[in-house]
Amino acid sequence: MSSDAKTAASYEEGLQGASDKVAEFQEQKTALKRLQHWLHMTPSAVPMIVLVAAIVVFGLLSPNFFKAVTLSTILQQIAIVGILGCAQSLVVLTAGIDLSVGAIAVFSSVLMGQFTFRYGIPAPLAIALGLAAGTAMGFANGWLVARIKLPPFIVTLGTWQIILAANYIYSANETIRSSAIAAEAPALQFWGYSIQPGGVKILYAVFLMVALVALLAYVLRHTAWGRHVYAVGDDPEAAELAGVRTKRVLIQVYVLAGLFCAIAGWVMIGRFGSVSPSASTGQLGNIQSITAVVIGGISLFGGRGSIVGMFFGALIVGVFEMGLKMVGTDPQWTFFLIGLLIILAVAVDQWIRKASA
Repeated sequence: MSSDAKTAASYEEGLQGASDKVAEFQEQKTALKRLQHWLHMTPSAVPMIVLVAAIVVFGLLSPNFFKAVTLSTILQQIAIVGILGCAQSLVVLTAGIDLSVGAIAVFSSVLMGQFTFRYGIPAPLAIALGLAAGTAMGFANGWLVARIKLPPFIVTLGTWQIILAANYIYSANETIRSSAIAAEAPALQFWGYSIQPGGVKILYAVFLMVALVALLAYVLRHTAWGRHVYAVGDDPEAAELAGVRTKRVLIQVYVLAGLFCAIAGWVMIGRFGSVSPSASTGQLGNIQSITAVVIGGISLFGGRGSIVGMFFGALIVGVFEMGLKMVGTDPQWTFFLIGLLIILAVAVDQWIRKASA
């Protein structure tokens, strides 16, 4: 006992006057490293910079580009893609991908129209049923991915084909004309109505898109559910060990994606006026939404990105399409530049992800 006490006393005496600082490891960060870290923490920064640069360049090349009418037209053109991009963003944040968003949107719009004109269901109820149908399609995708554990790419590739085929079979490829909708079911065209402050036309659909982007941005950034979505995309096993019910979150994500696609289908009726089962959104909506997501800085590997970035990505596509058209270049340059942007966006994402490694 005495030897133990003597050892303890000598140990305490030895500590007297010793430094109480812990070991510190300082890494000298270069300007490039600091930029990389800032971009990692602010995923919407890159698309915002690209968007501002594109607006400035096209504004200098075409004096009419900065007119309010031009900017309003761009917003109207991206309304459908922006809403589909909201759906796609949720799925991509979980490290998945949804190739069926365009098909769900078109089929939902067809169901709304056919329920109204084939069965005589009041338009508001037909709209509600169409939204429910889109939500159910999203649930089917989520259930197959979360419960059966099939790859999202394969699941949504299959449901894209199934839903498009069902769309043509059910509608018998029949188009409901704009004049008939305006006369008998104007509620279907609600999002095609507009206000004109200062003579500038702004569709209600633009306000809806902005509201959905703002709502999702808040939910993903400031709620526990939003943090769970990011956690599932970043590392599902770690998220499950931390108590996140990953399967339920995945199903909820696909259900919401289906609902947003159905809303986009309703917007399609207002934007185009008619209900057509062969609308180009069924084929191109998937690519357009993925393009907005990738250019917007949302990582295809999941767990990183923001809805605001996706909105900037959709705007970039709209600005390029309108700007090149006003400058008078070959339309093929639009596809060339957008394809280049997609590759650059993925390369930048890979570089930025090294900041967290």
